[in-house]
Amino acid sequence: MLFSIIIPVYNRPLEIKELLESLNKQSFRDFEVIIVEDGSSVTCKEICESFDRYFPITYYYQENTGQGFARNFGMKRASGDFFILLDSDCIVPPNYMKIVAESLELRQLDAFGGPDAAEENFSPLQKAINFSMTSLFTTGGIRGKLPDPSKYQARGYNMGLSRKAFEETQGFVDPNKGEDIELSIRLKKLGFKLELIADAFVYHKRRNTFWSFIKQSYSFGKNRVNVSRFHPEAIKIVHLLPFFFLLGVFSLPGLFLFRENLFYLGVGLLGLWSLGLMITSTIENKSLFIGLLSLPVAFGQLLAYGAGLASESLRKASKG
Repeated sequence: MLFSIIIPVYNRPLEIKELLESLNKQSFRDFEVIIVEDGSSVTCKEICESFDRYFPITYYYQENTGQGFARNFGMKRASGDFFILLDSDCIVPPNYMKIVAESLELRQLDAFGGPDAAEENFSPLQKAINFSMTSLFTTGGIRGKLPDPSKYQARGYNMGLSRKAFEETQGFVDPNKGEDIELSIRLKKLGFKLELIADAFVYHKRRNTFWSFIKQSYSFGKNRVNVSRFHPEAIKIVHLLPFFFLLGVFSLPGLFLFRENLFYLGVGLLGLWSLGLMITSTIENKSLFIGLLSLPVAFGQLLAYGAGLASESLRKASKG
């Protein structure tokens, strides 16, 4: 068997059903599915069992350990030569597996990461969040739009690695704290070839409310600092941009009082950025409403990420 698809799940039976339905529509069929129920109180066992007539599927239940260790649990029990990791809130297009198989063979990859996208029937908020997470107007341009695919750091919602790569690394080491980025960096340091497969995108449902997205963005900022515990080079200039954005926004009142010319310059630059973001989102999503909604979403994302990065950096510095 070529592929083992590993899916950790926590209290999301309906999402698992949608994901499994999309896997059943794949044009490439050489795969098994391994579901790891990570301490859920609402399980998906019956839903998983209903798909065993369509493809090989195995269901496991374990006490909650976090999604990284749940993925490790699944990979240790997998039969395939290559492991694909998906989050339960994703849906895969019909040619996803075919694109991955062909790209791995053509490019001789040991590991890969793929981008995410918004499906047509997503809610306006889901589309606004997707735009903010993938746009060049935020730091989203590094999540699937890099000119050099070898510089990509795979995300756990859509990534894969060979059996050999897993056996040498033993997978994830720090669940729920940027463990996917840490593993990506470690794989490359060990000489494994990891690249972005831009066409292997998934529809990422992101069942966020606005405030849960803000909290998630705050965690992303903290997680980037956490990854630097293992790899000091993990924080680059692009990851500091949300922090500079945070400083810029909160310095505007002071500039108005003491350096009025700089205040108007800052407001003008912020206005141009906002206008460009809104217009781009409107065109991309074919909706002025989603374009307008993208403004508070993007503002919130950058401010929260910057705050998370700053708070975790201070905590790390205080511990020496």
